[in-house]
Amino acid sequence: MNRNHASQQYLKVGLNSALANATPHQQVLMLMNGALGSIATAKGAIERNDTALKGTNLSKAISIIGGLQASLSDTDENEIAQNLDNLYAYMAETLMKANIESSMDKLDEVTQLMLDIKSAWEKIPAEHHNTQSPADK
Repeated sequence: MNRNHASQQYLKVGLNSALANATPHQQVLMLMNGALGSIATAKGAIERNDTALKGTNLSKAISIIGGLQASLSDTDENEIAQNLDNLYAYMAETLMKANIESSMDKLDEVTQLMLDIKSAWEKIPAEHHNTQSPADK
């Protein structure tokens, strides 16, 4: 096993451990940060004309956003959950277009949307971190 592979495995175990010990609130923040990191890496890949890395990271970001979207409940009756569902769908679609077009503007748009959602999520008072999210009620 080469050193790079071993490092990746170590990081994966660390991430899995962090996820297992995190509250649902922290898990959502970790997912949001993961999506933002993948988008940032894709932007760098576009600047270097690294099509493979761009595609891999945008696929990761789309998958993470899909996970966030799938975690929503009661989207038929809860307006907040429905709005988030629609926003996540729009973000995933915009990332797919950004991948095809190598569009930094589209990546910036999705980054800003994710930062806005993340900012609101971070403002949830600590006493609600182990309960259902407002979108789940």
